[in-house]
Amino acid sequence: MQVLVKKYIRKESTSGIILIFATILALLLNNSIFSEFYTSFLQTEIVFKVGHILDIQKPLILWINDGLMAIFFLLIGLEIKRELIAGHLSTPSKIALPAIAALGGMVVPALIYFIFNYGDDYALKGWAIPTATDIAFALGILSLLGRRIPASLKIFLMALAIFDDLGAILIIALFYTNDLSFHAISLAGICIILLILLNRFKVTRLGFYILLGVLLWIFVLKSGVHATLAGIIVAFTIPLHAIDEKRKIISPVKSLQHHIHYWVAFYILPLFAFVNAGVDLSYTSLDKLSNPTSMGIIFGLFIGKQLGVFLFSYLAIKYNIAKFPRCTNWAQLYGVSVLTGIGFTMSLFIDSLAFENSNVFFFTDKLAILIGSFASGIMGYLILRFVKSRRGCSI
Repeated sequence: MQVLVKKYIRKESTSGIILIFATILALLLNNSIFSEFYTSFLQTEIVFKVGHILDIQKPLILWINDGLMAIFFLLIGLEIKRELIAGHLSTPSKIALPAIAALGGMVVPALIYFIFNYGDDYALKGWAIPTATDIAFALGILSLLGRRIPASLKIFLMALAIFDDLGAILIIALFYTNDLSFHAISLAGICIILLILLNRFKVTRLGFYILLGVLLWIFVLKSGVHATLAGIIVAFTIPLHAIDEKRKIISPVKSLQHHIHYWVAFYILPLFAFVNAGVDLSYTSLDKLSNPTSMGIIFGLFIGKQLGVFLFSYLAIKYNIAKFPRCTNWAQLYGVSVLTGIGFTMSLFIDSLAFENSNVFFFTDKLAILIGSFASGIMGYLILRFVKSRRGCSI
């Protein structure tokens, strides 16, 4: 199991490094003589039309945020399903600590953001922005620390991020939907029923799930519910284990996860970061950055996440609801709690749903995400770098 964890972390850490470069490149382009080119690139209109039956017309940035990110959520759904059925979250004792920690990591940042923005209905739409954790960045920083970090702590962070993603999915479904089209919802419902039937009849050909998944994405997009949720639905209908034509036990979930993980980690997420992180700094200043929305995001990510995760973890362990991670000390657990404040891609994604027009805040909302995320990453790294591991414990 530890070998699998190390391989997963190695892939995620590399993806995290690429994300950093994509972010820096976006910032450089949008704050240079290439700014107009960068902006026009994001607004490039792409049309997909099939006669009079289907007509989808969106700028490139929305095709990425609504389309490619659905594949990212498909991967998230596959990971959640595997872990819940046969992984690190398959028993109550394994679930307790990361689940409770993730809850704290969502409640406290949201509360801090609410306190900063109380009375401003528009700003309060962004309450979920500081509740997210970017697992690629967080694991990337852990990988830089090598053997200083016990495997149990890495597994804890992975499991916490899974619950964090699950919470983000629920938040998007419940709070970030537009006016609903019941006709499109009905068609989406038919697709879901067909996907469930494929699962019940143990169909192993992934092509059938993908075809229905594309149709589901179109209907969910047209329904007003955020289209990325189609990825989660498809993931949960794909069988974890099945028997193929040769009477061999296979895992369609594991197979699909293997095939799309590379594309998500090295292309989709960096592309998402590139089109969303290009904050135009010419519009920002310290005065503008001090607005309640930006302060709520910065303090929510940097203070709220670490406080919520560590406090809820402490209470769960103190009252014997959960077990302390093996070969770990409180200082290391606190360091990992700080790392959960790296919201980055997930926070940017929720920001794009909450505020369709960042000009209202002079792009300081996105800048605040970068500040809160990088502050959490730097502080978390320094804590874990200089804290000593427990003596006499093999990690």
